[in-house]
Parts: sequence; structure tokens; C-alpha cells
Amino acid sequence: MSVATEYLEVSRIPADELVRIHAPLVRRIAYHLMGRLPASVDVGDLIQAGMIGLLEAARNFSPTRAASFETYAGIRIRGAMLDELRKTDWTPRSVHRKVREVAEVTRQIENETGADADDSEVMKRLGIDALEYNQILADAAGARLLSLSAPEGDEGSAIDVADPDAQGPDALFEREGMREALADSIDSLPEREKLVMSLYYEQELNLKEVGAILGVSESRVCQIHGQALIRLRARMGGWRERA
Repeated sequence: MSVATEYLEVSRIPADELVRIHAPLVRRIAYHLMGRLPASVDVGDLIQAGMIGLLEAARNFSPTRAASFETYAGIRIRGAMLDELRKTDWTPRSVHRKVREVAEVTRQIENETGADADDSEVMKRLGIDALEYNQILADAAGARLLSLSAPEGDEGSAIDVADPDAQGPDALFEREGMREALADSIDSLPEREKLVMSLYYEQELNLKEVGAILGVSESRVCQIHGQALIRLRARMGGWRERA
């Protein structure tokens, strides 16, 4: 069925009926996201936001879009859920502070040695033990604090994406440069960290699924993920200085 044909069919269905038909899609996306979020997030809030996104999709679907209604609705639903996550930061300020400290020490070590910062050296410089260090890594993975393009002290979110239409040429150029620098930084990660990032963000697997592939526990995957995020934050901080 072509998109235009589908649109003709969809356009004959009232928006509230479209919402009823595709309501299971909202729950499916919400629970998929929950597999990648801390337990403190309320799935009910995501579902409520997703239903609003579905309603907007039902009202705004156009035959000029090169996608089926379900695909278009899925994008709007997911976007509405991410908007809801942006509104609430469940992460204590102390977590942000500790992660910034680990990222800064990581950056210092890598600048000095020209190699990946070793966990033991990071812990030694910070004066913390393995238990506290691993907790920071877990917090880094569970918190919305990977705002790689934000200045130090900004507690923005990794899922915050600026509207390109609202940016001038200079901002767009800088954003493109940031994307390239981020891609290079991810590519330079240690192999296991790079694999976790690929499985988690590109393949959209949850921590349990990633752990099954790597043959490690879910908590260990969480630590590896947090380690990768901190390392990226450290390296992107250097990119900001150069830019």
C-alpha cells in the first residue's frame, strides 16, 4: 500500500478512533524506553505523554510524508515521551558533580598519557575506592547528564536536541562539528565500551540484552556504559576548548 493510499484511508478515520486503534503502540514504545531508564521513572507518565503524541500524529499526518502512519506516529510518540523526560531531572546535583569530577580527572590523565585513562589511576587521583567509583559509573549511566555540547555546570540532557530550523549558520556549523567530534570520540573508545554504545544506542537493546551478548551481568553493562559516557564527556570537553 502506498503512503498516499494509506493517507486516504487514514483520513477517513476520526482522530479519536486512530488514537484508540494505535494505543497499544504507545505502551510498546513506553516499555521499550523503560528498559533503558532508571526504575524511578514512572511508565505511566511516559504513556500519558505518548498518548498526547499519538493524538497529535492523528491530527497532523500528511500524505506528503515518506512514511506510513504507524511509522510517523511512532516518531511523534517517542518524541513526546522524550519531551516528558526533559521536564523532570531525577538526578541529584551531587551525582552531576561527581561525574564531572571523574570526567575532568579522566581528561587530565588522557591528556598527560595520550592513552585511555585507567580506572585505578582515576580512583587514585580522586581518592576513592572501587565501590564508590563503580557507583559513580552506574549513576552516570542512569542519569540524564550526558550533555556533551553543554558547558561545565550545565545539567542538560543527552536527549535534548536543538531545533535546526531555529539556529543560524554559525550554530549549525558548530553543531555539525560537534557531531563529527562525537563520532570520532565514540570510534576511539576502548572496544568493549564502543560495543556497548553501539548495541545500546544504535541497536536500541536494553542493558539486560547487552549483557547477554557480552556474557556479563546487567550491572556490569551499566558500569561499562557509564564509563563510556564519562570518557566521552571528558573528550568532548576538550573539543569544546579547541572549538
